[in-house]
Order: sequence, then structure tokens, then C-alpha cells
Amino acid sequence: MTDALDAFDRKILNIVQRDCTATADAIADRIGLSTSAVQKRLKRMRTDRIISAEIAVVDRAAVGRPMTFIAAMEIERENYETVAKFREWARSQDEVQQIYYVTGAVDLIAIITASDVEAYDRLTARIMQSNPMIRRINTNVVLSSIKIGLFVPVEREVDEDPPSS
Repeated sequence: MTDALDAFDRKILNIVQRDCTATADAIADRIGLSTSAVQKRLKRMRTDRIISAEIAVVDRAAVGRPMTFIAAMEIERENYETVAKFREWARSQDEVQQIYYVTGAVDLIAIITASDVEAYDRLTARIMQSNPMIRRINTNVVLSSIKIGLFVPVEREVDEDPPSS
């Protein structure tokens, strides 16, 4: 899919990832295209789900959810049904912000936000009750967020040392 992106598409994506409220006019001025060309490209990238969402990022502390937890979960045994069931369950849990199915000592990593440790404990109790195949949850409490983001670099990767002929 990235082969379908040209340099203008990549510039547009870099801009809207940092500010989804940027107008087509402003983007056009920055990258040297017409407003209508930018609008068409944005529409195509939304339709093709290259742009999958446009959201507001809310300061967690400002809304009473200052704590972040990284929960590493072990499944009783390699069980794809459990992963699918947990995925479905987690979709309705706004506190569970991200989930990764991973290799290594654990099976799932979840990024969870909560108002305090007690709220996190209540959520983990619900996780275990609703998903009995999850054997253990190991938790890391985030002390300080050094970087938070979902920005995806969209430049074409270029070899620093091209192959010699």
C-alpha cells in the first residue's frame, strides 16, 4: 500500500498526523499543491484507510486519569480463541488503550490508563473474571511518560550506502 503513496501524499500524512485540524488550504500552501488536489488526496487516503482515524489527544491528568499501567498478560496456553475473546472484550473497555499480541515471556501487552491504583485493580479483576484463560498479569506502573505518540514516519526509507556495482 505504501508504494501507492507519492511524495505529496507523504507530506500530507506528516502534516495531518501532527495536526488533524490543518485545513486543506494550509496543507496546500505548505506542500505546493492546489487545495482541491489536497482534498482529493485526503479523501482517497481516508477511503483507503491509510488515514484510519482523526482524533483529539486528551491530557490524561487534566481529566482525572493521571496513571498509566503496562500490563503483561500470560495466557494459560497458546490459545487463539482466548486472544480473540480478549480483543472483543477489550474493545468495550476505554481504559485499555492499546493491546499487543507479542512473542516472548508473555502473550499480551496492554497499555491501560486509570485514575489510581485502586481503579486499575478493579479493572484487572474484571479482566481476570471475564477472561479466565489469562493466567497472570504482571504490571509496570509508569512513573513518567518520556514520549507518547502514534506518529508513523512516512518518508521512504533510503539506504545510506547504496550497493556498489
